[in-house]
Amino acid sequence: MTYTGQNKLELFTDNARVIKKEFTWQNTLTKRLAALLYALEGRTVDCDAIRMCLDLIKQNTGAFSTFRGKMALCVAALLSLSPNPQEVFSETLKVYDLLKGVKLRASDYLVLAAYQIASQSDASDYWNVVTRTRSFYDGMKARHFFNTGQDDYIFTAMLGLTDLDAAAGVERIEQLYSRLKGEFWGKNSVQALAQVLVLGESDVSIANRVLVLRDTLRAQKIKLDKTYTLPVLGILAMLPVEIDTIVRDIGVVQGTLRAQKGFGSLSVTTQELLLYAASIVACEYAESVKDGVLTATLSTSITNIIIAQQAAMIAAISASATASAASS
Repeated sequence: MTYTGQNKLELFTDNARVIKKEFTWQNTLTKRLAALLYALEGRTVDCDAIRMCLDLIKQNTGAFSTFRGKMALCVAALLSLSPNPQEVFSETLKVYDLLKGVKLRASDYLVLAAYQIASQSDASDYWNVVTRTRSFYDGMKARHFFNTGQDDYIFTAMLGLTDLDAAAGVERIEQLYSRLKGEFWGKNSVQALAQVLVLGESDVSIANRVLVLRDTLRAQKIKLDKTYTLPVLGILAMLPVEIDTIVRDIGVVQGTLRAQKGFGSLSVTTQELLLYAASIVACEYAESVKDGVLTATLSTSITNIIIAQQAAMIAAISASATASAASS
């Protein structure tokens, strides 16, 4: 692993320890996500800046707003990393209203999709990106009614931000889905993987590379082909890096993280740990790509995917806790 990759790893663990103490009552997974977002930017966590952004959210939204939901700390961290948090948040609110205007449902996922669009496009292009997001969503819903839901908002917004033709993009997603659905468990995860892969190469070689990477990882007892980690497997497969190098570095980062205080098996699940390890490795290699446009696309996609998968983890844990409380 390179020096900068090691630096991101150390920043992540240091950030996680700091943010754990500073935001006692916030969701544990969201705190680790905020720590990771700062580390991927090569920055030490700024808790004061995050608090200011949490206040900004509270001052501009109602008591029951989805902006104050489970992902509020994540949104605040993202805002605090921007040069002008107030402006970005104002634009995010505008995009959120546009997304609701095309009948996408209020949720934590929609909040994050709105932030994606506001931070990654110009105001003059908001409506185009929003309608494209809706088109990608409708295309997926028409083909996979039961698999497509609010957890796809972040992925379809990511697609809406590209210049992919919506109809052709959905068809390509379907081809990738058909190629891969027999290889992995969980149709919803395979759909997410296909939506990630459509950002890359246009032929079957990318699907084949995913399978080779999966098998090479499994040979080292690293299982990235599970529910919450499958989409990031797609990002790793798109990196112009030797598969053996990727596998080696993920193993090193995973082992190093697991040995850190607060990252033991009783505190962090294997899937969550692998999500962090894979994101650090993927971000490091994305930044080394010589193509500036590709680097920006991959780096942004990594962040979006990590956020999407962490949000899904938090939603699943919350749903499980609610069900357990109800049964008691």
